[in-house]
Amino acid sequence: MFQFHVDEAAAGQRLDKFLSLQVPTLSRTKVKESIDSGGASVNGVAAKPSLILKAGDRVSFRRELRPAGEGSMPEDLPLKILYEDESLAVIEKAAGMVVHVGAGVRSGTLVNALRFHLKSLSQTPDGNRPGIVHRLDKLTSGIMVVAKTDAAHAALSEQFRARRVEKKYLAMVHGRLARRAGEIALPLARDRVHRTRMTTRRQQGREALTRYRVLREFEKYSLLAVEIKTGRTHQIRAHLSAIGHPVVGDRTYGAPNQIWWPGHPTPKPTLDRHFLHAAHLGFEHPLDRRPMSFDSPLPPLLADFLAACEKTTAPGSAVG
Repeated sequence: MFQFHVDEAAAGQRLDKFLSLQVPTLSRTKVKESIDSGGASVNGVAAKPSLILKAGDRVSFRRELRPAGEGSMPEDLPLKILYEDESLAVIEKAAGMVVHVGAGVRSGTLVNALRFHLKSLSQTPDGNRPGIVHRLDKLTSGIMVVAKTDAAHAALSEQFRARRVEKKYLAMVHGRLARRAGEIALPLARDRVHRTRMTTRRQQGREALTRYRVLREFEKYSLLAVEIKTGRTHQIRAHLSAIGHPVVGDRTYGAPNQIWWPGHPTPKPTLDRHFLHAAHLGFEHPLDRRPMSFDSPLPPLLADFLAACEKTTAPGSAVG
């Protein structure tokens, strides 16, 4: 049973929309089905999906849960754990690792590794995403927080929903940006033609905000510090592509197959991953609310590419 308190920011939302935001592992359709079957109440009274919530309402939500990790088996996969206690773990996900099992993917995922290395994980309604509070794309590396209990999962999910979590990335993009710093506030929606992509060209998109700052400029690339205030699918990749500066290695969003490698006179195949790394994560501990902050250096491939860029660039190109 999940318990939620409706704050001023959530007042006025329909019950099904509210719950789909609180339980991100369920689609709004699945949430509606659960509510229709009597799985939700507001202030102790059974409610319909269309109920409009008020500030101060107490929402209870029940869905038949499958055991944590039912769709995955423990696997002895490499996993770097930065911190662990009884409520959560903070880990570094490697590029190339899918976060959880899904269509056509049954092994080799972060969840498989978590089930091997951690004694407990929070339950999720579909059974396939135990502990997973947020995600990183397959070819993106960096820091993630994982919930070990249901209470921690609910508290961390609320912090993400309320945008109280600090999420900072390092990204190398093609070209030089016109502005040293800026915001990209373009709504994101699923591309109707290319279903694995997100697009900024549909009016029905969800609000998305990305902030960036140029750290270094090179002949053909720019190194950016990126902070996201929302957590949409492919947000950084789609937003940077939309302003004409795709992430190096991200061929899905317009990066070329061949690139100019620093120190080489002819083009070579691009990176076999995205130059996008979740370098910093800050949040409150779900039990005592103490601030927690974690940082992760660039992995070797990205660090080597950056070092090569710095060796071949002219003095004075650092922006700071």
